[in-house]
Amino acid sequence: MRQEETASTRSLLNTAKLMEQNDMLFKLKEMEYMERIADKVGKITVGGGDRILSQLTNMFEASKN
Repeated sequence: MRQEETASTRSLLNTAKLMEQNDMLFKLKEMEYMERIADKVGKITVGGGDRILSQLTNMFEASKN
């Protein structure tokens, strides 16, 4: 059991290091989490017209910092 926990922790650390070194991998992981959240939400309402993409981009940039 302890070996499995150690292996899992090591895997998480390796993933974190890769994401730190590769912005695209980090973005893909963000999208994966957004997909998981969206699967649990029944309805999403977005307003803002043509500014939606820039608002979402700003939100992701803010969460990165």
